[in-house]
Amino acid sequence: MSGYRLTTVETVREQGSWAFTAREGDEDRGVFLVLCADESDERDDEDPPVRAWINRCTHEDQRLHREAVGAVTRGGSVVCPKHGSAFDACDGGCDNGEAAGTTLRSVDVTVRDGAVFLTDDDLSYLREGLPDEDDDDGAGPSSSSHLTF
Repeated sequence: MSGYRLTTVETVREQGSWAFTAREGDEDRGVFLVLCADESDERDDEDPPVRAWINRCTHEDQRLHREAVGAVTRGGSVVCPKHGSAFDACDGGCDNGEAAGTTLRSVDVTVRDGAVFLTDDDLSYLREGLPDEDDDDGAGPSSSSHLTF
């Protein structure tokens, strides 16, 4: 099994999340990695301790991972900074808020010897960090959520 080496599980654990830009067709996509498992969980290549998701909320075209703060995670979920919908870090599903009943788009990754590899046939690695976007001033979205970050 091959793939492009992205980072390490330890880096994702230390930073809380990790993002990169990939090419899909003629589009650049932001992708972020988050931990799915606790350090004590035993996982294998078929069920890695890290998951990868396209960096968009399913409710609105909203980034879930921001360069300045990473992805907000709470209780095993990735929280949308705009409306507070919480997506399960392991399966991407959401059962609350504006995005309830939807699932984040996953990206195939594999973990080998503590390293995370991009193994998704539809995406090609471009660089660490997210694509530049004119509407992203780094300050984050205005929030209508009851959650405080």
